Amino acid sequence: MSNNNPIGVFDSGIGGTSIWKEIHKMLPYEGTIYLADSKNAPYGEKGKDQILQLCIKNTELLLKKGCKIIVVACNTATTNAIDYLRNNYAVPFIGIEPAIKPAALGSQSKKIGILATKGTLSSELFYKTSMQHAHTISIIEREGKGLVPLIEAGKVHAEETKALLKQYLHPMIAENIDYLVLGCTHYPYLIPLLKTLLPLQVKIIDSGEAVARQTKAILDRNDLLSTSKTSSKHIFYTNSEVAILTHFLNDVKEQKEIKYLAF
Repeated sequence: MSNNNPIGVFDSGIGGTSIWKEIHKMLPYEGTIYLADSKNAPYGEKGKDQILQLCIKNTELLLKKGCKIIVVACNTATTNAIDYLRNNYAVPFIGIEPAIKPAALGSQSKKIGILATKGTLSSELFYKTSMQHAHTISIIEREGKGLVPLIEAGKVHAEETKALLKQYLHPMIAENIDYLVLGCTHYPYLIPLLKTLLPLQVKIIDSGEAVARQTKAILDRNDLLSTSKTSSKHIFYTNSEVAILTHFLNDVKEQKEIKYLAF
């Protein structure tokens, strides 16, 4: 595997672009290939077997395109499929799980909120992580049902989105949380809206920067860091609306191609 092969990233749609941006910020000379499986979003409402099959499909497509490492930029996909992927494919995999540990360590009120999909909250990995890092604090969990389709439709600032968030945040605010953990890679796009709805003392935390650091560390450990010192190439594929993916990448100034691909 060449050092200058691309990093592969996949998600159940556009949400993983929030992770991609953190990876690109930390590793500007790495080329990337991104798969937005929007046709099958959200993964969080599917069964474990179906999620696994979608992850296998995405992985094999990225491997065919020569990716040297794969970032599973989806909490639900990670919690349900990462062990299988690591055991059955030769490339390194980077997974994502809600940032419970830093929230638990930082919490003064000993109460943290977690907004995530059903597939993440009901997973064995989420349970283990919660038990390991947050057994001495209260976790107020809420399934963000309906949020991913709204974000996928570009309705990040819509009244409908705001109404759902109010509904999910109310029990957390009532319990006096001081951290809100975003357990879905789509949700960082809601941070501006969340800040208008949460008390000032509540810190919002997601996994993006930690995933970027881990990606860099694993590339370094496997001697796979790019040797290029010129601007990298980025290809984004979606099996749904190109316009929606383009909208979420408007702030990316580097060379990029955004294409429709049936997968």
